Amino acid sequence: MSEEPRRVGVLDVGCFSAHLVVVDRHQGSLLHPVVSHKVRLRLDQAVDSDGRISAAGMERVAAAVEQAQQAVRRAGVATVVPFATSVIRDAANAGEVVDLVAARTGVELRTLSGLQEARLSYLAARNWYGWSAGPLTVLDVGGGTVEMAVGEGTEPVAAHSLPLGARTLTRQWESEKLTGKRLRRTTADLVQMINADLPAGLPDGARCRAVGCSKVFQQLARMTGARPQRDGLFVARQLRAADLEKWIPRLAKLPAAERARIPGISEHRAHQSLAGAIAARALMEATGHDVVDICPWSTREGLLTTLLEQPPQHAGAGLVAVA
Repeated sequence: MSEEPRRVGVLDVGCFSAHLVVVDRHQGSLLHPVVSHKVRLRLDQAVDSDGRISAAGMERVAAAVEQAQQAVRRAGVATVVPFATSVIRDAANAGEVVDLVAARTGVELRTLSGLQEARLSYLAARNWYGWSAGPLTVLDVGGGTVEMAVGEGTEPVAAHSLPLGARTLTRQWESEKLTGKRLRRTTADLVQMINADLPAGLPDGARCRAVGCSKVFQQLARMTGARPQRDGLFVARQLRAADLEKWIPRLAKLPAAERARIPGISEHRAHQSLAGAIAARALMEATGHDVVDICPWSTREGLLTTLLEQPPQHAGAGLVAVA
């Protein structure tokens, strides 16, 4: 009788990196993965004005998946879900990227919808904070989209996604040659768009704990005074709307190279940091929250939690798609 598969993992292929995380069902936890393997991608530099990922960018993705496949085989992992975020999902040639990776590696990258990402971020936040946190409003600012999910239990009662991510907004503003006067009205415009699309009957925001589940929220919190990530996962961090309001006009005046010198703003995200700040502020205002607690877990950890809760699958070691 074959041994029950014990290890599960997720390969998260994002804009800036491909990150493989593997967890042992019995001996480990999400806090202590048995494998954590990251490869830099920088697909933000590989997308042209038509929204197509270049041949060089597609090659980088395929090479990263090949490296992950080798790590999976060495670790003897039974089930790994490979998924691509919005930079590939929303690319004009997304099908070509997926086909190239499949031809080179035998791995078919999954793409998650914005609603799926919202649900998974909610699961990650619920597992991080536990039941004592009460009702949650979970906010996520990604590169392509922004998400929100609200709930009191294991699953959100409502989830929503809009194409207002930091990368999306930055490209739009650059093409429109946005002026300073127009930029000052952008937050109000985004709030109006978000409110117009929110489903009716959501739990009262005043009763919910607001949680930010993305690198954007983490970096904005650090920019406005939260302690650095090197201080550990369990340090409480928050982003306050009043602090963010003061920083948005400062970011607007700085070129990307100077933004990258600000604590919390990484060099590869500096170009879209202004858009990320405005999107985060709009989400907070639209959902009625002046303070957001920063959660170190997001979509990847939500997906890992889902895998750990599924019955073990007797599959050979490799990257597979799991419903």
